[in-house]
This record gives sequence, C-alpha cells and structure tokens, in this order.
Amino acid sequence: MAVDLPPLRDVIATHGLRASKALGQNFLLDGQLLARIAAIPGDLKGQRVFEVGPGPGGLTRALLHAGADVVAVERDARCLPALAELAAAFPGKLRVIDGDAMQVDARAEAGEGAHIVANLPYNVGTALFVDWLEASPWTPWWASATLMFQQEVAERIIAQPGSSAYGRLAVLAQWRSTARLAMKVHRSAFTPPPKVMSAVIHVVPGEAPDGVSGPLLSRITAAAFGQRRKMLRQSLRGLAGALEALATCGIDAERRAETLSVEDFVRVARVMGQGGDSIDRSHP
Repeated sequence: MAVDLPPLRDVIATHGLRASKALGQNFLLDGQLLARIAAIPGDLKGQRVFEVGPGPGGLTRALLHAGADVVAVERDARCLPALAELAAAFPGKLRVIDGDAMQVDARAEAGEGAHIVANLPYNVGTALFVDWLEASPWTPWWASATLMFQQEVAERIIAQPGSSAYGRLAVLAQWRSTARLAMKVHRSAFTPPPKVMSAVIHVVPGEAPDGVSGPLLSRITAAAFGQRRKMLRQSLRGLAGALEALATCGIDAERRAETLSVEDFVRVARVMGQGGDSIDRSHP
C-alpha cells in the first residue's frame, strides 16, 4: 500500500518527541532498515501483527506498507497523536492500545496466528519474550516473533552449550522453537544512539517434545543457571526430584548447567514430570 507520509524526523519534531530513557526508548528512523525488519517474517500482506512500543511509528509504518493489520501497544501518551495520524493514513489497518504491554492480554488483542514484530523497549524486552516463550498451551497464539534486542541479549537467545552466553534464555527459546539471528543493527541507526549494539532475532514456534511441562522446565533452568558457577548437585538440590532425575538420565551431578544441552534439560524435565521413575530416550 503506497501512502505518502512525512519523514519520521518531521513527525518527531512536529510532536516534540524525545526518546525517554525511563521507558527504554531509542527511535529507529531509517526507512530502508525498517522495511528490512518488516520483511523478516515473510509476506505480511493481510497478516495480523502485534507490535510493542511503536513510539513515533517508524516500524509501524513499515509494517503497514508491507500490508499488515497492526495492533500496537504504546504506554507513552506523548506518542499517541503521531500514531493516530498514522492510523488515519491507513484506515482500518492500525489499532493502537494505550497501555502497558506487560499488562495487556496480547492473545486476546492480536488474535490467534498473529506475528509479533517489535523494537522492544530495553527495560521490558526480556520479560515479555520469556512470557511469550512460556505460553500454554503450545503451539502458542503467535505464528512468529521478530524482535529487536540489545545484541548481548540476542546472543543469549541463540547461544549454544558451553558458551558464556548460554543460559536459561537459550533453553527456553530453543526447546520447542527455532531461533536465529536475522540481522545486526548498529547503534548509530538510532536516535539517540544507545550505548550498545542491537540485533534482530526471528523465532518460529515448533512442536513441543512429548511429556515435558514448560513451567517445570522453566523452574529447572532458573535454578540451574541461577547459580551457574556451581555444580548441578548444588544448584538443583532445592528442587524436589531434580538430582534423582539427573541420575536417571545418566547426567553427572558434578557438571555445571552450561555444559548441558537443550535436549539434556528436556530429558530431565520429562523424568521429573513422570516422578523420576522412567525415561524415554527416544524423544530428546
């Protein structure tokens, strides 16, 4: 849909907008870069998209130009007039929710099968992502998630066992989803430039392994990586049945959490969910 819109810098100037550090805001104004991000999920024509923290609407307009129907959640009232103008330019294609994404029922607002695309505010990005990863039942309401994080966080999401970045976030993102680093974004692309580099992660939900409880896996990884320098026999001793499950799985309790693969954690969670009595090694 070709709609003539003023440059984003003009929109920001017109509405007197300044990025709020308290809200974790950094505005991305490069139209070509925004279009590349909007293209990562694939063809969005006629697709529903859930966006968090649109700010002045840079990524929002790229999504609308791509043909998406967008539901955007914005808690900064200063940005609402700019977003209202964007909604008027794309009749029936953009709905803006004035609220906190941590409090909004995304499933109810966006609907089943929506894509999440967002330049997430730094201060709530990880919490939102974990909430989406822990969705129950699975397969989740979202068809894919294209999310910009600080590069350090992005690297934690795609990290492999044995690396310093590998931890709970990697396990949660990879045990029933496919996560990849789609592109890196230099700090100079933002206004104002943040102190760190950024990266866009693309996550597609997959099939969940049989017999594994998501909340239980989350508790196991939280305990294991909460004291990542300690051996598993120490970090997991407060979790009932965990040490017995390690033994059943043939995993040495003297190992540290970062040496276990995603599949290892899944096996432990499956055994704990069964009361530790048996293990089906045919399902990693």
